[in-house]
Order: sequence, then C-alpha cells, then structure tokens
Amino acid sequence: MTTILAIAVSAVVVTGATTASGSPRERPAQASVTGSATFRLPYLKDDDVRSLTFDAHAAPYSRPIPGVPSGLPTDAHGTVAISHYSADRDITYTAAGRVDCLVTAPGSATLTAVITEVSAGGPNWRGKRLGFSVRDGGVDRPGKASRDRVGFSWDDGVNWTRGAEKHMDAVGSCMAPAAFAPVTKGGYRVRHADLPLWPRG
Repeated sequence: MTTILAIAVSAVVVTGATTASGSPRERPAQASVTGSATFRLPYLKDDDVRSLTFDAHAAPYSRPIPGVPSGLPTDAHGTVAISHYSADRDITYTAAGRVDCLVTAPGSATLTAVITEVSAGGPNWRGKRLGFSVRDGGVDRPGKASRDRVGFSWDDGVNWTRGAEKHMDAVGSCMAPAAFAPVTKGGYRVRHADLPLWPRG
C-alpha cells in the first residue's frame, strides 16, 4: 500500500500593530486554513477512506503576473495533500500541491493549489490547478459529529477509480464548489482576515 503523503510547511509569522500611544492593539492575523480530516461523500456509499490536509497561508501581493506586477490580494502559499484509499483495489492513492490562492470569510474559505506530485496509478493531475473549500464549524461538541465540511473541484466517485479526467473542467484561481462533504474524523481551522487594500501606485 502506498504510504500516505505527509506534508509540513512553515507558517507565516505576522507582527502585531501598535497604536499611536505605543499600547498594543489587536489586529487580525493573515488568513490561513490548516488541519487534516477524513470525510464522507453524501452521494456515494463505499468503504473508501478519503482525506484532505491543508497548510495554506495568505501572502498578499507576492505573485506577480503579466499585467499585474504587484500580484493579487488573494495570493497565498502552502501545501495541500490528498489521500484516497480504494477498498476495491486495496491501495492508497496520494497527491500533493502548492497553494496559489486563498480567500476567507468568517468560518469558511476557498483555495486553489497546483498539483506537483501524484502517486503511481493516480489521476493525471500533475501541473493542474484544483479547487478546495472549507467550512470551519467551530470546536466540536463532545459526543457530537464534527460540523466541519470540505469541498473539491473533481468528481471523487469517478476520477480516482475510473480515470475520467476529461470530466474535470479547468479551475481558475480561488475557484471551488461549496463545502459539501461532511467531516468524519479530524477537522479544519479557518483563520479569517479581510483582503488587504491594493498598493498605491
């Protein structure tokens, strides 16, 4: 069985602001999405085990693009790890990607990542951008199911098992569906921060 990918990335260090009098003033940290969880598909019953791991951090105006040398307020960095254990084949497929875009709202986020690694037998994703969404339902209540959810831009019931990559359309920066899949184990934390203003000039 293929070993599940382990991903670790250094977090961004953010310094706090001070008021004119010199006293400390709380300021929202830069946006981030972190955590790892397994989830179930509401439209498919099987014995497969699927998980997504995020370590994504906002890095506004850090990715110059043609026509926008300053980059965008949604620029981000970090990693995404995908794992899918196929019960029928008794094998775990994995993929990993580099985050390029992140947008948050209180308790929710969308992000995209360009896939850099795919394990043997996995889908033809290398070099493609995939979209993800996260709902952070807060601290789990004892004895209750997690309120977190996750979404992704491919049909998990098709692509991993039948290789139908043509079914997946192109994904633009920060594009993802709603977080439709309930988390069954683990969880995510969304740290929200408003997008910063465009730089002057």
